[in-house]
Amino acid sequence: MKIKNICCIGAGYVGGPTMAVIAQKCPHIKVTVVDINEARIAAWNDKDLSKLPVFEPGLDDIVKGARDRNLFFSTDVDKAIDEAEMIFISVNTPTKTYGKGKGMAADLKYIELCARQIARVSKTDKIVVEKSTLPVRTASAIKSILDNTGNHVQFQILSNPEFLAEGTAVPDLLNPDRVLIGGDTTPEGAIAVNALVEVYENWVPRAQILTTNVWSSELSKLTANAFLAQRVSSINAMSELCEKTGADVDEVAKAIGMDSRIGPKFLKASVGFGGSCFQKDILNLVYIAKSYGLDKVADYWEQVIIMNNHQKQRFSDNIVNTLYNTVSGKKITFLGWAFKKDTNDTRESAAINVADNLLSEQAEISVYDPKVVAERIYADLDYLNTRTEEENKRLLKVSKDPYQACNQSHAIAVLTEWDEFTTYDWERIYKNMKKPAFVFDGRGILDQETLENIGFVYYKIGSGVE
Repeated sequence: MKIKNICCIGAGYVGGPTMAVIAQKCPHIKVTVVDINEARIAAWNDKDLSKLPVFEPGLDDIVKGARDRNLFFSTDVDKAIDEAEMIFISVNTPTKTYGKGKGMAADLKYIELCARQIARVSKTDKIVVEKSTLPVRTASAIKSILDNTGNHVQFQILSNPEFLAEGTAVPDLLNPDRVLIGGDTTPEGAIAVNALVEVYENWVPRAQILTTNVWSSELSKLTANAFLAQRVSSINAMSELCEKTGADVDEVAKAIGMDSRIGPKFLKASVGFGGSCFQKDILNLVYIAKSYGLDKVADYWEQVIIMNNHQKQRFSDNIVNTLYNTVSGKKITFLGWAFKKDTNDTRESAAINVADNLLSEQAEISVYDPKVVAERIYADLDYLNTRTEEENKRLLKVSKDPYQACNQSHAIAVLTEWDEFTTYDWERIYKNMKKPAFVFDGRGILDQETLENIGFVYYKIGSGVE
């Protein structure tokens, strides 16, 4: 089965970049990305490529080359579904904020809405691909909806989880470690799996395309993110011990990372992990384990989240304690709001919780991030409902200039590892700050000796006093 027309429902951080790369590598396939968010689609179609709703290095060039050739962005969902042989579902699956499973289980209402729309519109057989991160056995729920509410057409459900990392999405998509495709073990399922394999074979070696049953594929995505997050929490747990003993967590990480059984990746101590997947997927895993009565398994993975929350809390507590046990009325500058560098995504960013903690202590926060807009920053804080929107805007200001953000500040907190922060004129920043001038480096990217020679009181996460 040769695929000529692909539709992707969801124009977010996964759907947009993934479909752009498919369109670039498969010029013979028409790729249409649809979303009911008119403003988001308008941004994807904007002639000014700097206004794309997703910032990823290199993505603008790929969109420029494929857009209006075989890559299209539209709000006409029904038309795109009707024309496509293969439909990717790439909508948000947030953690439930209500009812059974509140705070842990994935909210699948958007997935179900997609399935019902596909069933209503489809007049020909379709291959439906799960691209969103989903709980195990979601495919069976989607298939049930499609088979029982559709127009008597045949649907095959595939699981094709995304393993890209934000900030490096383009190289991750162009040169993936592996592509995972799960499908039914029936002859019809094998045909559907092979159709998607052939799409990826346009640029991915066949040896790197792994096929499994649907359940293994769905669980593999949750497991991968759980293992990666576990490494982050593990090194962050050691960072606190390093601070107490006089060790340096970077030196410890380098030493253990040289062990081939461990490896060096995801061993960078920080103020905590963020992003759309890690916390959500682990909570989902915890909920699934508990639903099967596997309490010890659930407790094990929940500890990864507990450690991550602790890391953010102790970072903000350290700022308060160091600034003579009060930050009331003091200006604290945040360098960075995105959850990591080279992305404008702020979901579950450590900066949000640290800011919320300090605002509760009546600090006055000034934020500079090179890619995150003020509206997003305020929306992140307002979502917590800790205080009124008016209070958030009174206590937190967003600056478009880092030097202005740092002016007359008592302390600077580095919350994102943007490369540009290392290139600043720190003597100029020091000159215009309140004294003593503090720097709390939550990413460990600044040079301690240089800053201390200038006069800063410098704290790096995971670095103890010998």
